[in-house]
Amino acid sequence: MRALEQTLVPPADGWLTDTPAAALSVLAVGWLVAVVALPPPSARVIGLAAAHGALLGTALAWTATERSERWAPLQAALLIGTAAACARTFPGGALAYLAVPVWLAWRRGAWLSRPRAGWGRAIIAGAVFGVVLGLHLLVNASLTLGYRLRPPPIAGLIGWIAYDVGANVLATEAFFRLALFRRAYRRWPFLGAVALSAGASVARYLVDPLLPHSAAILAGATFYLALLGAGNCVLLVRTGSLVAPLSAAIVFFGAYRLLTVR
Repeated sequence: MRALEQTLVPPADGWLTDTPAAALSVLAVGWLVAVVALPPPSARVIGLAAAHGALLGTALAWTATERSERWAPLQAALLIGTAAACARTFPGGALAYLAVPVWLAWRRGAWLSRPRAGWGRAIIAGAVFGVVLGLHLLVNASLTLGYRLRPPPIAGLIGWIAYDVGANVLATEAFFRLALFRRAYRRWPFLGAVALSAGASVARYLVDPLLPHSAAILAGATFYLALLGAGNCVLLVRTGSLVAPLSAAIVFFGAYRLLTVR
């Protein structure tokens, strides 16, 4: 528990050091042009690619040690955009999202380095946390929000899981946990860094157009996503690896994908 109570020595660099501003600007301009000039389906693909590419690429740039990653957001956005286009065009095309973690593992294998407790324990610890939170979500949503447990068609479920593994969960955990939380934890006490990381990731999900935007659902989402974010910060500190937070978030979102409105 000592690791959760003490901060590291404050670094000399600033909060925005190594931010790939040029690449992020290109993504922002490209998204604005797409919204104005392209049909809504194409604009949504580009928006999805720009948003996830910005998070994942910035995480790469902020955690780089041996080489510059200033164009990583563009590279990540191109890969995610291609996967999103495949998902909309071909049956089973969503499996193209799985190319993103393969690319990331090849590029930055240290992100998925061996956890201190070993691979098995880290994956199980994350999965158990995700299962507990996911089961609570399923029960609570069915009792209070008018949802019921009804898995979508298997092809659709596989597509959503591939999207979570290759874009949604991967980009969110990479940026808000591995990059933002660690950057904050080097400057602030543990609880302050957790509050920033979890709060920022909740805000990211609340503006996601894929989330239903009724008041009750937004309140429930805020509660569960805050717990997920805070718990994943603890998992990251305790295991020293992104593997456990990824495991927890993938399992939790897998449970969420099983819900449908009555």
